[in-house]
Amino acid sequence: MLSAMGAIGEFTSTPADIVVCVVVGYLIGSIPVANLVAQRRAAVDLREVGDRNPGFWNARETLGRRAALPVFVGDVAKGSAAALVGVVLADDGVWGLPWVAGGAAMVGHAFPIFAGFVGGRSVLTFVGTMVVATPVATSIAVGILLLMFVVTRSFAWGARVGMVALPIVQLVVDGPYRTAATGVLMTFIGVRFAQAALAARDDVGHA
Repeated sequence: MLSAMGAIGEFTSTPADIVVCVVVGYLIGSIPVANLVAQRRAAVDLREVGDRNPGFWNARETLGRRAALPVFVGDVAKGSAAALVGVVLADDGVWGLPWVAGGAAMVGHAFPIFAGFVGGRSVLTFVGTMVVATPVATSIAVGILLLMFVVTRSFAWGARVGMVALPIVQLVVDGPYRTAATGVLMTFIGVRFAQAALAARDDVGHA
């Protein structure tokens, strides 16, 4: 069995690789897919309508399910593309770069340089990252999501259960260190939801 220090050490790579993952991942994440689609479909800025979140769910409510599908695909693809950069750059035995690049894409999605640093909550970009970084655990979590959707007929509940199941499944499949890296990315999503809740409360207070 690998020692704790050895397993942690496998996360790292050369500083140059880390910098490339952070910069490229952030730039990929900064592509404002939802707003590009919304502006083309309906000439609206998703940061000013609905829940003001420039992501899939607001696009779905504003534009309709079919029109919002490219947003879903694009936001997932951003995470996957960034994580693939990490895979390509990783030396043998180095596993953490997909998480670094995918995390940078999530930050880019939340604070996009190409859209005035006002972005979404990074959920789908996280999913795209996980598809590449931990495909087995993600596939099982998606299977649980679909099962819950069949039972409850609610995609929202299925998504919640799938997100909760992911780190539990990953702990069994990948072990504690990769699961901890996933937990860091999930914590970022939690922070983004908390920020959105505070912003909504401030809007109500100023109404």
